[in-house]
Amino acid sequence: QVQLVESGGGLVQRGGSLRLSCTASGSIARINTMGWYRRAPGKQRELVAVISDGDSPNYSDSVKGRFTISRDNANHTVSLQMNNLEPEDTALYYCYADLVTTVAWANIDYWGKGTLVTVSS
Repeated sequence: QVQLVESGGGLVQRGGSLRLSCTASGSIARINTMGWYRRAPGKQRELVAVISDGDSPNYSDSVKGRFTISRDNANHTVSLQMNNLEPEDTALYYCYADLVTTVAWANIDYWGKGTLVTVSS
């Protein structure tokens, strides 16, 4: 029905940059919110940044000023520009979408499989 496919993860040194992208495909009627969560080793999954249609983005305090989320509605894509990366940013990053499909016509949460970001010191 719907798939979220992430790209852009990798290995980078402290202070470096990466750009993550996620594209949703399938029977999509409307995407309300897209964004990113992450799960670091030994920790629970946490919000990184989300952006709703027609609203301002919401960032975790730990990434404010370093990460920038953007959204391309025409292509059902959300991106996360990550600058000044820290070892603490090392995690599996999951794409998230709250959307409505043309089949169910109800709000449903979808998750990508994750892309790994590793920041060395």
